[in-house]
Amino acid sequence: MHFQSYNPEKFYDEFFLESGEPRREVERLISRINSFSKRELTSRQKAAEAAFLQMGITFGVYGNQKGLEKIFPFDIIPRIIKASDWDMVDRGVKQRVFALNEFIHDVYNDQRILKDGVVPGEIILSSLAFRKECLGLKPPKGIWCHVSGIDLVRDGRGQFYVLEDNLRCPSGVSYVLGNRRVMKHTLPVVFEALPISPVDDYAGRLAETLRHLIPESILRPNIAVLTPGIYNSAYFEHSFLAQQMGEELVEGQDLVVMDDFVYMRTTKGFERIDAIYRRIDDEFIDPAVFKPDSLLGVPGIMNAYRKGNVAMANAPGTGVADDKAVYAYVPEIIKYYTGEEAIIPNVPTFVCEDEKNRQHVIENIANFVVKTTHGSGGYGMLIGPSSSKAEQQAMIDNIKREPRNYIGQPVIQLSRVPVIVKDHFEGRHVDLRPYVLYGKDIYVLPGGLTRVALEKGSLVVNSSQGGGSKDTWVLAEDPI
Repeated sequence: MHFQSYNPEKFYDEFFLESGEPRREVERLISRINSFSKRELTSRQKAAEAAFLQMGITFGVYGNQKGLEKIFPFDIIPRIIKASDWDMVDRGVKQRVFALNEFIHDVYNDQRILKDGVVPGEIILSSLAFRKECLGLKPPKGIWCHVSGIDLVRDGRGQFYVLEDNLRCPSGVSYVLGNRRVMKHTLPVVFEALPISPVDDYAGRLAETLRHLIPESILRPNIAVLTPGIYNSAYFEHSFLAQQMGEELVEGQDLVVMDDFVYMRTTKGFERIDAIYRRIDDEFIDPAVFKPDSLLGVPGIMNAYRKGNVAMANAPGTGVADDKAVYAYVPEIIKYYTGEEAIIPNVPTFVCEDEKNRQHVIENIANFVVKTTHGSGGYGMLIGPSSSKAEQQAMIDNIKREPRNYIGQPVIQLSRVPVIVKDHFEGRHVDLRPYVLYGKDIYVLPGGLTRVALEKGSLVVNSSQGGGSKDTWVLAEDPI
């Protein structure tokens, strides 16, 4: 019995109740795992790691002096989400993405939500991700955020919360697909024993989402994935998705704009490109409009986009909805555009631009998580309970100097799941990033990326900070 010494402790454990009894949705999984010897389980874990190495599933860590690429850490014990829980997640994420898409369109056009005072205008206009160059922009089919990643956590009661929104160039879906492929070979008997919703059709759905943006009059449309190049931390994902979709992987130097149309250079001449899945941030996409010294983008592509001669996913300007100060207003944004309350609540958030909120965060900084409003990857973040007095004071100084750039949130004791640690199991904290495609309809990939804080006691799950991942199994039906 592998879980005899496992201790759920005081956290919400997704496998076990406080009594130590397994939850209904994991009973069959635990039974299968217990049928393996310790040696066999260790062997299967090593086989999974070898498979990742063979598949080349890696990520880059900026500033890592020991080497650019790392194999993505993976734990073979899957995370299970029961059907009824996923139904709530699916509805909540769709609601949120729809409202955020309406919001982005509004702030770049009529700005009704600002005029009505639902979101302070200064919060939007001072955002580093607000692109004044996108004012008046009307993307194909009115869709801005074609690909989104919404980060969720569960608290000590198992309640889901949205931790942050990722609508610029959300990464990580290749690991979801890679995890599933490896699990099918590593634990096939376990996999076949449960009614698990599939994720394998993601690349096909992504291609459909892109084709939806192209006029039907174009009978043989061409799609390209635009990457910054091999030194980008997510380059594996860019090449993987292009290969899975059967489309071209290009860099900026491979594209040229002529007569406001985008063409790809080929050995047979120029070939028109109709839709681009861009994995380049706004500021680098067109040196004629944004960052003039960018060598990653394509001069003139924004003009071609404005004239409707090429589609881009995601639309430039979507990053304004990633701003963590804007995040604080998403429940109001949902209410404004849908008339509904948010199905999945936000983590309580204090925007330091507000003087009262700022003072509250400063006075309680030892109990808060403080984040930069434009940060990502776990960088520039302070976790109060595990920080030193000197670190707290340094953050207070930063907040006072640039209050608009910081938010504070109470520490959420993230839910935990078991991971293999040498020859036994220990609980580790997790979050979840479901991936959302907005095309003809809004589709949520059943599962998403479960990130694991592999360091004992850590709440930081980001791969750039030493986190790993698990395969996420969404059950098609709840156990009876």
